[in-house]
Amino acid sequence: MHTSFEVLLLFFTTLVLGATAKFHSTGFVTTADGNQIFYKDWGNRTGTPIVFSHGWPLSSDSWGSQMLFLGQQGYRVIAHDRRGHGHSSQPWDGNKMDTYADDLLALIKHLDLKNAMLVGHSTGGGEVTRFLGRHGTSRVSKAVLIGSITPSLGIPLSVWDDFRVKYRKNRAQLFLDFASGPFFGFDRPGAAISQGLIQEWMQQAFRAGFVNLYDCITEFSETDFTADMKKIDIPVLIIHGAEDEVVPIENTARKGIGLLKNGTLKIYPGGDHGLPQTFSEQVSHDLLEFLKKS
Repeated sequence: MHTSFEVLLLFFTTLVLGATAKFHSTGFVTTADGNQIFYKDWGNRTGTPIVFSHGWPLSSDSWGSQMLFLGQQGYRVIAHDRRGHGHSSQPWDGNKMDTYADDLLALIKHLDLKNAMLVGHSTGGGEVTRFLGRHGTSRVSKAVLIGSITPSLGIPLSVWDDFRVKYRKNRAQLFLDFASGPFFGFDRPGAAISQGLIQEWMQQAFRAGFVNLYDCITEFSETDFTADMKKIDIPVLIIHGAEDEVVPIENTARKGIGLLKNGTLKIYPGGDHGLPQTFSEQVSHDLLEFLKKS
């Protein structure tokens, strides 16, 4: 029999653990090939789930602003670290777009998500698109592609061959040049450069596995998602920066919108590639508006 003190302690412990479980949790899901995918699961557990897929070479941390905002609006917000990125496993094999999509399915099934909205940035947009083309929309009601590589980058492979060489030789310098240059549009005349964004970007990048990021370059630069986009039967919002130097809008968003059955294209004038950070509030509000659309 419990004493009155033990009963009281159990009561308060249950309250604390219950509150923690409701508003903030992290965990891992095991994939079919035995790897561990890290995820954050925040906000209202009974709210509509929103699942975020990040870009190369980042992690779930890149979605902090959007997760905070939408979590405060009563939604359930979930973001994972792609295999090889962030806190997830760094396998030698399986760094492929199909596997990324399968890992995302494992997460969605693990959390038993239904009626979810998927949001993908850059390479994450490819992951979301391949997921929908490969696994269908039975658990998904909407999708958002931000600065997405879909349907294909359309940039000469020689550019990416040179990128790979620079990565192998000195990835630290490549990261610095990329983050302080085209990713956020900081190489444009008159750009308001944020050293904070550059440092945060690099911190996330350095947590990723060397081979994983190297393999992923091939996936985001050479994969064609045309067939996947044609299969999608749910509403899709495409958000793209008009001055995206990394993922040219003419090759991707403007072509992709014509492949969707139910797509909407929103262009950010002056927008760069790192919209979730540089246009964080606008992205958050556009996601909320799209969520509320019937």
